[in-house]
Amino acid sequence: MKTLGLDESKVNIHGGAVSLGHPIGLFHPFDFRMSGARIVGHLVHTLKPGQKGCAAICNGGGGAGGMIIEKL
Repeated sequence: MKTLGLDESKVNIHGGAVSLGHPIGLFHPFDFRMSGARIVGHLVHTLKPGQKGCAAICNGGGGAGGMIIEKL
């Protein structure tokens, strides 16, 4: 992060789908639901009460989805 000059407050220190194992294609080449569920599940467990987070995923065909979550 220092080499690239990245702002530590804006970097996802928990990693994304690839660092979590990226199970895309586990059941079918176009089944992205497992990867998305894994990203959202990890986000929910990582957030502290009052924090907000964003989860996003591409479907491999040009589309994408995302959500903003606030832990109460």
